[in-house]
Amino acid sequence: MAVVSKTRNMLEGLVKDGSFKWLSRTRSLFDEEIEELRRSPSAGNGWLQELSPPANVVIHRCSKILGLSTCQLRENFDVEASDSIKHDSNFARNFLEYCCFLALSCSIQVINFLDDKNFRRLIFDMMISWEFPAASSQPFPSLDDDATVGIEAFSRISPAVPIICNVIVADKIFEVLSDSTSSRLHFSTFNKYLIRLERVIRKFQSQSESSLLSSQRLGRGEKVLEVDGTTASQPVIEHVGRLTLTDHALYFEDHRVVSYDKAKMYDLADELQQIIRSELSGPWGTRLFDTAVFYKSNSLLEPVVMEFPELKGHTRRDYWLAIIREVLYVHKFIRKFHLSGLERDEVLLKAIFGILRVQALKEISSTIPICCETLLMFNVCDKLPCGDLILESVANMLTMREIDRGSATMSVNGMYSISGLALASKLGVAFGTSSCNAYANTLVVGEIAVGDQTPLEKAVKKARSSYENVILAQATVDGVKVGGIDTNLAVMKELLSPITHVWNWILLLLYWEDPWKSLAFCLVSTYILFKGWLGHALASFLFFLALFMLLNRCVQGGPIDELKVMAPPAMNAMEQLLGVQTAVSQAENLIQEANILLLKYRALLLSLFPQATERCAVVLLVIALVLAFVPVKYIFVVAFLELFTRYSPLRRANTERFQRRLRDWWFSIPAAPVALERYNDDKKKR
Repeated sequence: MAVVSKTRNMLEGLVKDGSFKWLSRTRSLFDEEIEELRRSPSAGNGWLQELSPPANVVIHRCSKILGLSTCQLRENFDVEASDSIKHDSNFARNFLEYCCFLALSCSIQVINFLDDKNFRRLIFDMMISWEFPAASSQPFPSLDDDATVGIEAFSRISPAVPIICNVIVADKIFEVLSDSTSSRLHFSTFNKYLIRLERVIRKFQSQSESSLLSSQRLGRGEKVLEVDGTTASQPVIEHVGRLTLTDHALYFEDHRVVSYDKAKMYDLADELQQIIRSELSGPWGTRLFDTAVFYKSNSLLEPVVMEFPELKGHTRRDYWLAIIREVLYVHKFIRKFHLSGLERDEVLLKAIFGILRVQALKEISSTIPICCETLLMFNVCDKLPCGDLILESVANMLTMREIDRGSATMSVNGMYSISGLALASKLGVAFGTSSCNAYANTLVVGEIAVGDQTPLEKAVKKARSSYENVILAQATVDGVKVGGIDTNLAVMKELLSPITHVWNWILLLLYWEDPWKSLAFCLVSTYILFKGWLGHALASFLFFLALFMLLNRCVQGGPIDELKVMAPPAMNAMEQLLGVQTAVSQAENLIQEANILLLKYRALLLSLFPQATERCAVVLLVIALVLAFVPVKYIFVVAFLELFTRYSPLRRANTERFQRRLRDWWFSIPAAPVALERYNDDKKKR
């Protein structure tokens, strides 16, 4: 027993010392790379003490891709980067970004680079090392399949390859990918996303090269983005046929027995005042199912409703609505900023890449519906607060970008990316009127900057901040909504109580219930109007209102006091129904009175009652002469005195007599006749 115990202690000591480390755990590729890097003859020059082991490994891989040593990369960085970027506090992450963007721009020069698992692993490891760039970062993660990345690293590295991600929608793409993994992205999910993306690109390429709609779309070189309605289980009903979306238009082909009719085209690229929205649909004109898309434009005599039948929900319709709007919005963007040529092709590719990303994400999240609108940049900018500023930044970056056919690379303050046109050519997709091969090796200033934020990133950050405020505000709005007409009226009455008090005080002065107060108010108001100080009085009121708000802002330290409302007694179903009926009757009476008022004015204008028309015309003529020749301030003074003193003790009797004569005159005016025409029942049935 003593020998066994002694042997056990010796083995435990050897394990603790690391002598049997190879027995206690499996060596990862990361460990092997660390060991290889430290054993190399140039280890002293290749290993940077300021960087963490993961960052050193990634930079070593980047140097192999670029064909440059780490020392050469460091020298180039020192030459191109500004002093703020090279500062010690930011050096590790900024130098890592510099090497990563250069290596990615070189890696995607290979045809079908998404097929390469080493590329997919490289970009994920770049995200891992971005989170732990400095030697002071502890604990160091391992570059293995169990490692995860957060939203900041994903949003920073992945937009360097435009097909994978976009700065504007990076956060939403990450949310979809990490939905089931506690807001951390695993390599298995990221790898699956890129594989699906590669398949979607191949499908897009085959559709665009097929004979589908070739006779109608060849003139503009349109690319087919999506096709639906080809299977009986998922028809598209306009009636029944095939729906095709390209980067310029929407096509619908009615289904025959063995083929399709000639496609009807709904152009999304021209300015036709188009309206696209969701719509209710159903059999025989009923509005039962929320599964249709409504399309209207100046080129159509009647709107078109395309239905996407689904057993439950409306995710299929929502997807099509989002991608149709994306094509519509991108062409609005092109027209607004007058883009043409390469700039136009570049921005069209942004929309196409967005739709392809949504298709790939749909395949990954087939069991969980995704909100397609939040994954498409032009949809997002249409809904997001300050979205117009984001689009202006995109337009400025496009117009400032100079694509030089003869240059191999472009860099500004260490900022690197690749154009969508060059990327499309490497994905095997020909795009635009110009040859993409001329730009195959062209690197342009993109949407990300080493150690800094581009105007686009700043605009996106501002818009997201505004959107968060909108969400918080909307949450408070949803929280104070109450049910029931009587309850809402009680809340409104309590909210309007300050205005009610002010109005009652004005009526008290107007009817001279307290003669001294009314007289003082009348004299002060008349003096202000006579001196022309009305503008100053309004300015003073606004000044004190603003001062009151600022004082409340300074004094308010805790939560705002809740508005206390005395809720009316609860009503049963019959009482609620009677209340609704009463409200409808009152609304109908108000509409009737308004119609009678308008018809009497029509009778005066058309002289159906000549005596009343003559009097009204004389009064209008006198008012016109007064307005033409009397100074405005005197008109204000006279009008105020006439209005404010009509119920004074001296004028009350004459005012009541005049109002009685005026009411009798108004009641004697007939209403203009009205003829109601009924709809033809036969036409309605058809």
